[in-house]
Amino acid sequence: MVNRLYFRQLLSGRDYAVGDPIATQMVNFTYLIGDQETRDAVVVDPAYAVDDILAVLAGDGMRLAGVLVTHHHPDHVGGEMLGFSLPGLHDLLGRVQVPVHVHRDEAEWVRRTTGVGATDLVSHDHDDVVDVGTVAIRLLHTPGHTPGSQCFLVNGGRLIAGDTLFLEGCGRTDFPGGDPDAMYTSLRALAALPDDPVVFPGHLYSAQPSAPMSTVRRDNSVFRPRTIEQWRMMFGR
Repeated sequence: MVNRLYFRQLLSGRDYAVGDPIATQMVNFTYLIGDQETRDAVVVDPAYAVDDILAVLAGDGMRLAGVLVTHHHPDHVGGEMLGFSLPGLHDLLGRVQVPVHVHRDEAEWVRRTTGVGATDLVSHDHDDVVDVGTVAIRLLHTPGHTPGSQCFLVNGGRLIAGDTLFLEGCGRTDFPGGDPDAMYTSLRALAALPDDPVVFPGHLYSAQPSAPMSTVRRDNSVFRPRTIEQWRMMFGR
């Protein structure tokens, strides 16, 4: 069977938003996922330069069919951050009207951060699936960094981990809505996923842009605590 998966990992400041000092400093990843036969695609966490992202899709002969949001922070969806107003969801929807898929516990946070309307958002539960042509994207609720953080398991083999899990470390839990205990549970759930998916993080905080989960489990210090008590000591609780 021909592999119909379309998948691109774009680094802010290098692949899009070139010359933007905030985008370059934050080293965010945006992802494009689609079906190469139907030409439909979704974008994960569009921010900084939505026209650049749309131009990549158009250059590949793909059309935008939706947005997937890992969480509400402005470097992932746009909004006010560090005294700057970052483009994102609001600007994208001004160019093309598509559904924005969020976890239901994150919907209000996304709406307040970006200024998009509630009707622009499609709220999901854990283990919902968004199909893009023949490409199945499983939505995994992974609270800890934010209440409604979610990761995306693409065709069972690629895990877009947002700011829940990096190749080195994990997302902070000291921002509003963060929860260290929830993060512990979420990380263990991701580590237990079958078939050793490749982890694609939300930022380039490591030498490599992706790695198999087995490698991340072995090398990432967040998997060293074996109990919640050890984890709490690690986070100073």
